[in-house]
Amino acid sequence: MTDHYETLGVARDAGQDEIKKAYRRLARELHPDVNPSADAAERFKDVTHAYDVLGDAQSRAEYDRGPQPGMSGFGFGDIFEQFFGGGGRGQGPRPRRQPGQDSLLRVDLELGDVVFGVHRELRVQTAVLCATCDGACTAPGTREERCTMCGGSGHVQRQVRSLLGNVVTSQPCQVCQGHGTVIPSPCPTCAGHGRVRAERTIPVDIPAGVDTGLRIQLPGQGEVGEAGGPAGTLYLEVNVKHHDVFSRSGDDLLGTLEVSMPDAALGTRTTVEAIDGPVDVEVKQGVQSGDVITIAGRGVTRLRGAGRGDLRLGVHVVTPTRLDRRSEELLRELRDRTKAPAPSLGEFKQGLFAKMRDRLRL
Repeated sequence: MTDHYETLGVARDAGQDEIKKAYRRLARELHPDVNPSADAAERFKDVTHAYDVLGDAQSRAEYDRGPQPGMSGFGFGDIFEQFFGGGGRGQGPRPRRQPGQDSLLRVDLELGDVVFGVHRELRVQTAVLCATCDGACTAPGTREERCTMCGGSGHVQRQVRSLLGNVVTSQPCQVCQGHGTVIPSPCPTCAGHGRVRAERTIPVDIPAGVDTGLRIQLPGQGEVGEAGGPAGTLYLEVNVKHHDVFSRSGDDLLGTLEVSMPDAALGTRTTVEAIDGPVDVEVKQGVQSGDVITIAGRGVTRLRGAGRGDLRLGVHVVTPTRLDRRSEELLRELRDRTKAPAPSLGEFKQGLFAKMRDRLRL
């Protein structure tokens, strides 16, 4: 049995964040778009399955507990099958039609896309139903035939000597690979697999409020299985790109508002371009660097709730670095009139905007 912790390369006591980071690192390394080798594709499936189990707290707990009393475990029948190759206890032929594999696709979004949600037409390379045979695997006008080697059972019996005496064993038929039928004339399009690889377009409505690392589940949009089996699930992993002006903290948007020294002293009103259009901002008289101006309801739409977060602008008072003679005279006069004290050490205070930045680093 595969150890999912070993597959992801984490310890059994690893936290959920560590498991998530390990999965994302391996997924980026093994994704078919990055590493097209067959070995990488198999490892990618194992890694995805391991994360499906360990990434959810409830399924991880069940996995850690192991098989429970009353559940199918490893018994005498399993030991017998390991020694003698399967006992033919009512075994029938193996179905040719198999469920398709799940797929994982990363979707890059702009920060603006997550404010209200976005519609995307995703183009993916995947296994689709063969249009020539419609999943039957046979050439047009032909059909499967019963295997003459196993008589349609999918298994052949052999008598072997053992310490227990002569034992009759049952093993999958090598002619039909256990299916019980053979395909004399495979479909020329899919070579008898019932599916082909092709590019198709999947329309997706990505909801507002998603964030980096969130996975959207699309049942039935994964790969079609062998012989036209049901398609697996397509998982979309969201990645929100860096924005030059705004950053995100939960459902709030954070930005910096640069205010000139005169406007900070006197107060002013201005209009700035938010991520979804212009917004009026009032700068109160005497505002200080580090103060935060909050515009309610102009943040990100909540993923599973009503309304939006806030837009929070941290004030940065800009001191002029080059002054003409008249401006310098006016500032000296202002200093003299206000009797400004000389620079001195004061009590250390952490501004609200600095606290917001600290939360972003967590």
